[in-house]
Amino acid sequence: MPPTEPEERLHHTWIHSDRFIPQRFVRPVRRFMDYEAASGVIMLVAAVAAIIWANSAYYETYDAFLHTNFTLELGGFHLEESVEHLINDGLMAIFFFVVGLEIKRELVLGELRDPRAAALPLFAAIGGMVVPALIFVAFNTGDPEALRGWAVPMATDIAFSLGVLSLLGRRVPAGAKLFLLALAIVDDIGGILVIAVFFTDDLSFGYLGLGLGGLALIWISTKVGIRSEVLYIPVALAVWYFFLESGVHATIAGVLLGFLTPARPMYGVREFDSKARRILDAYPPVADTPEQREHADHEATLLSFISRESVAPLNRWEHALTPWVSFVIVPVFALANAGVRFEGSIVTALVSPVALGVGLGLVVGKTFGIGLFTWLAVRLRLGRFPAGATWGHMLGTAATAGIGFTVALFITALAFTDPVLTADAKVGIFAGSIVAGIIGAALFLFARPPAAGTSDAEPESAPIGA
Repeated sequence: MPPTEPEERLHHTWIHSDRFIPQRFVRPVRRFMDYEAASGVIMLVAAVAAIIWANSAYYETYDAFLHTNFTLELGGFHLEESVEHLINDGLMAIFFFVVGLEIKRELVLGELRDPRAAALPLFAAIGGMVVPALIFVAFNTGDPEALRGWAVPMATDIAFSLGVLSLLGRRVPAGAKLFLLALAIVDDIGGILVIAVFFTDDLSFGYLGLGLGGLALIWISTKVGIRSEVLYIPVALAVWYFFLESGVHATIAGVLLGFLTPARPMYGVREFDSKARRILDAYPPVADTPEQREHADHEATLLSFISRESVAPLNRWEHALTPWVSFVIVPVFALANAGVRFEGSIVTALVSPVALGVGLGLVVGKTFGIGLFTWLAVRLRLGRFPAGATWGHMLGTAATAGIGFTVALFITALAFTDPVLTADAKVGIFAGSIVAGIIGAALFLFARPPAAGTSDAEPESAPIGA
């Protein structure tokens, strides 16, 4: 139903006007950003740009850029990091903060809050982590340095995998998308635990205690009803710094801060309706005198506060940060981490044990692991099979989950110090992700089309996580 004339006037802002900049630039960009696969496209462009840059005549500038040092000193506070570490430890902490928000939303309000609905993607995700890791270990047994990368093929990139499903349109039932979304959330939890447990070294209990104290302060503040971000943002920055100095990877601070963010608003729907109506009833019909204008400003400020606190902080932060993470932070991360310099033969890199372990882990391990554990969970009646999906769709979903990028590259950077092993792992990630995406799309194309009405619904939200 088209909007009425008052509704059109209400929504007719500068962005919706026929002026040159909104019409030619702003609205097309917003339409592109609303496209489910858009963030994956930008990330892919950034990764290709990194590979071209690293293999061009200007490859030295790529390395020099990443190793440029940044220093900040304020009194006794001292921070000195390279650009690469600022991206991986700083910007990616924001990425993992949003991942933490998404995980909490799914656990409190989404698919994972129902134990029976969560059981199937939980079992599937376990299979999709264990089998790829075992395949990697099988290819790299006997090389302790290479074995540090066992967790690389465990990761699923949500942006790319959901982007592939969105390109397939109605051939993908909504149940399969929701299954992949829930599976990727569990996969994120597994990746976070791996980073926290296996990539923590030189632990400083003093800084860790300060970081945990900051988290405790935030938790207490949320419980007593403090809502001002003037408190939370400085404390969150301090927590990040303390975790960075403690030896626990700084991105874990982002995840924990996401978990502590309240998932419910201060005011419910009825309370908001009641308070808003009282404020609007008191709003002056005219504001000709200074007293009337002051009264109008007071009531409008109250209404703004009530409206803001009728949205959960979790939703506010997720809505505010997701575009920045999807279209700025993750592409910058890809640009900084995807640059593989092929000094020898690409074929030689592809058949190296590390590349084979990663690539086959993503393609074979994810498909077989997720498929097998899903079948076992259904046979044992431990989980609910997605509505409208067939086993063909489930195999397509399992294969698509083999697209590993963001967190796979992130774990690669943590696991390896040898540039040759790092390059081999990245080659395995690229090759495995491309093949997994092609196989997943082909399985959906050859699967029986979903029943009418089962492919129209979209997931409640498509998180950026990896």
